[in-house]
Amino acid sequence: MTNDSRINALYGILLVAAFAIVAFFVAKIEVVQRLSLSPLIVGLLLGMVYANTFRKRLPESWAPGLKFCSKQVLRFGIVLYGFRLTFQQVLQVGLPAIVVDCVVVCGTLLLGIVVGKLLRMDSATTLLTSTGSAICGAAAVLGAEPIVQAAPHKTTVAVTTVVIFGTLSMFLYPTMYRVGVFDLDARSMAIYTGSTLHEVAHVVGAGNGMDPQGSAGIADTATITKMIRVILLAPVLLVMSMLLSAKGTDRSKTKISVPWFALLFLAVIGLNSLLRLWVPVGVMDSVASAINIFDTFLLTMAMTALGADTAFDKFRQAGAKPFYLAGILYVWLVGGGYLMAKYLVPLI
Repeated sequence: MTNDSRINALYGILLVAAFAIVAFFVAKIEVVQRLSLSPLIVGLLLGMVYANTFRKRLPESWAPGLKFCSKQVLRFGIVLYGFRLTFQQVLQVGLPAIVVDCVVVCGTLLLGIVVGKLLRMDSATTLLTSTGSAICGAAAVLGAEPIVQAAPHKTTVAVTTVVIFGTLSMFLYPTMYRVGVFDLDARSMAIYTGSTLHEVAHVVGAGNGMDPQGSAGIADTATITKMIRVILLAPVLLVMSMLLSAKGTDRSKTKISVPWFALLFLAVIGLNSLLRLWVPVGVMDSVASAINIFDTFLLTMAMTALGADTAFDKFRQAGAKPFYLAGILYVWLVGGGYLMAKYLVPLI
């Protein structure tokens, strides 16, 4: 790459960074906060607006900068996401949350693959949509994108399904819990919420809606249960990579593509867990908070870059099938997750 090419690519990166900064400010608006729309989602929406208005005026020489944000910046952001998690959090909630999370993640992925085939959907959209519903919403979709190698608009469609159904659950769960439809104790309801809602923000919002004073500990337990699901992202990506590498190829010539960022993601979780044991709590909290803000900014840049490559006509190409798939998975999460919380959790 020549110096001119690098400079032009830098312009593209700076453009995406500017949108990400705007997304951070927009996400702090009270109405946006009430909807629990994170900077990632706001960045995606801003990128889509740009894609359908001024994107054609972007110099082609800047395009590599956008691609860099949606690929390399994305991977680095997923790695740093590990500083939000510790293995100590897993021990706090215990075996019931681990078992339910594993069943939910595996069941959602398997059901998604089966339904995707019945709907005759392409494998990339199926895997992205299923992974987003199964694990941690937009972050999981972003994590799977480098492995699936899907077109940007397919990634955007998958994220859109997560936003729609996750936001619906954030309001549905507290209402159903308050009126007694979800007749679960506080611990079971927290595990149910954390194991079935899409985004971390959705889990926090729903938990606070059910237990505003925090006296029952629903929000805390639900969030930790959700974080266990996030940890499962790494093994899921490893298995997905191996299966996709072997699919439709001569086994003797198959080269397994190991997603290095998934391994580093686990390594960072381990590092964060160790540091929490050795470094004073106040110092570690400050450091982790700064890293998490920077990481959110990187992921917002990645989402903005994906949105900037998603014109509305590509949504029409995707059709309604991804939303049918996400809807079916949503019914499984709400219904199946409730049955597990009611009958499985008390047995563990």
